[in-house]
Amino acid sequence: MKNLKNIFYLALFGIFFLSCSTDDAEVTPELVPEVIEAYEALNVSYGLDNNQVFDIYLPENRTEDTKILFLIHGGSWVGGDKEEMNGVKDYILENHPSIGVVNMNYTLAGANSPPVPMQTDDISEVVNYITTNKSSLIISDDIGFIGVSAGAHLSLLWSYANDTNNQVAMVCSIVGPVNFTDPAYYNSTNPVYQSIYLLFGNPSIAFLESASPYHRATVTSPPTLLFYGGQDPLVPSSQGIDMDSKLSSLGVPHEFTFYQDEGHGWYGQNLEDTFTKISNYINQYL
Repeated sequence: MKNLKNIFYLALFGIFFLSCSTDDAEVTPELVPEVIEAYEALNVSYGLDNNQVFDIYLPENRTEDTKILFLIHGGSWVGGDKEEMNGVKDYILENHPSIGVVNMNYTLAGANSPPVPMQTDDISEVVNYITTNKSSLIISDDIGFIGVSAGAHLSLLWSYANDTNNQVAMVCSIVGPVNFTDPAYYNSTNPVYQSIYLLFGNPSIAFLESASPYHRATVTSPPTLLFYGGQDPLVPSSQGIDMDSKLSSLGVPHEFTFYQDEGHGWYGQNLEDTFTKISNYINQYL
């Protein structure tokens, strides 16, 4: 009789267990992956100067592997605005929807405010913002740069000399000055070229070298994409040609495109070619 009672309890326990399991299966909701919405913030302040602001665009369904591409505008270090890079920004967001974009302004240089290190310090501030907030933003701290003219100089200089955490996966220079000790600059009587030295405060050769990506490149510099025009009135042809040779001698992965008949910027087929090569570089390295 005792054995029958034990069997009865076991049977009852089994029915109860199966009943609970069945009920749990019926009422447990199906787990649905969380949808990460796209994020956009404009004119985010990172300092006291009116120009110390940036725009950030992050894609939906991003992950901790989502890379960020920085856009750095030109303007001879004394002018320009991030709005000038909106065309590049729109192209990146449309053609590389898994990548985030930061389009930044920086403190403009003047007679008593040389661009270096002031403007590279500004870039450091925004990079630090990305690094510090990567968990809440749901992004990687791996970054890339596209810069135009003075912005290209700053992009190269920061990537070669200031990237102490090896965050830069690629950098693109469009008509960026790279070597301020180049005789085409330094020995020229061209007032446009000489104004650069006035802006930098008539510095020593040692300082000019420290501010020149050409002299700061090393074997560990990130993959670099270079675009220059053969008829550029602001940046001597030797700048791009010499940078190409320097990176080749260091074994740094890079591509150099020289549009012989173009100036300080271009349109039409060559612009399409530029965007295509930038896109391919992003696909390869970012």
